[in-house]
Amino acid sequence: MEEILLKNKKHGMRTLLLCILVELAAWAAFIYGIAQMEAGEETLGIALFVGGLLVICLAAIPLMGLRVLKPNEALVLTLFGKYVGTIKGEGFYAINPFCVAINPAAKTKLNQSGDVGHAPLSSSSSKANELLNKKLSLKVMTLNNNRQKINDCLGNPVEIGIAVTWRVVDTAKAVFNVDNYKEYLSLQCDSALRNIVRIYPYDVAPGVDTTGDGVEDDGSLRGSSEVVACRIRDEIQTRVQDAGLEIVEARITYLAYAPEIAAVMLQRQQASAIIDARKMIVDGAVGMVEMALERLNNNGLVELDEERKAAMVSNLLVVLCGNHDAQPIVNTGSLY
Repeated sequence: MEEILLKNKKHGMRTLLLCILVELAAWAAFIYGIAQMEAGEETLGIALFVGGLLVICLAAIPLMGLRVLKPNEALVLTLFGKYVGTIKGEGFYAINPFCVAINPAAKTKLNQSGDVGHAPLSSSSSKANELLNKKLSLKVMTLNNNRQKINDCLGNPVEIGIAVTWRVVDTAKAVFNVDNYKEYLSLQCDSALRNIVRIYPYDVAPGVDTTGDGVEDDGSLRGSSEVVACRIRDEIQTRVQDAGLEIVEARITYLAYAPEIAAVMLQRQQASAIIDARKMIVDGAVGMVEMALERLNNNGLVELDEERKAAMVSNLLVVLCGNHDAQPIVNTGSLY
């Protein structure tokens, strides 16, 4: 199904004025025919009466084909079940009054921009609202699907949510190739997200290949969010191509371990952070002890044998690596 763009249809105002003039002329003929019948001119009066009445009824039919579109709106039109074309762009249009606008996703409400529920309408205004809902929005919209619980490549359950920015680029494909393009997009977003997330670990892990080239790398959901988002976007775009949709962007909006393992993973991260901090403290303390011994030796302030050097090193490491402030003990006696 290819989109057919209807052009040269922006003559709604001309059609409206012409219908009004014809209606006024028909009413004038109708009234004049009644006057002629009362005056005895039955033949002329009946002709004007019947002709004016027919024109009054028929002149209202073209008014049913008047459509007003705002910027970035479109109408997909069918005539007796056959697709005849699409009108796009702002303007006042006059189309075939027997054409019907089609939008199977008009009543679909998703967690996205442009799908905001309204209060119940009266029976008279509901018909007008139904006609307005037949319009397809060509604006860039954002779909914010619900968070999903997915196992990463290591089997850890992860909760993740994405926001997908999209728009309709081919109205014919969106309306006729799929049953409901909004629901179709939502389902494909969930499926693509699941397929991509299962390739990556939550955090960097050894022996994991996320690119498929057979070489382990440092890819992860937490550290490679931009790469993961691009892969999700490309995956969704491949799936919705036949629906006439364009995926502008995909972004990760929420990422966390599932509640059942969140506490354990937090302890693991805390332990890893403590180990890294201790390594840094020990490296710094050893450097400071080396510097202290070198300065004492170069300046000749005191001569220490190996036993005293070992005791000094031990004391300095305890002071520098301890979690609490050291309590100094002043020795006023001799060194030996």
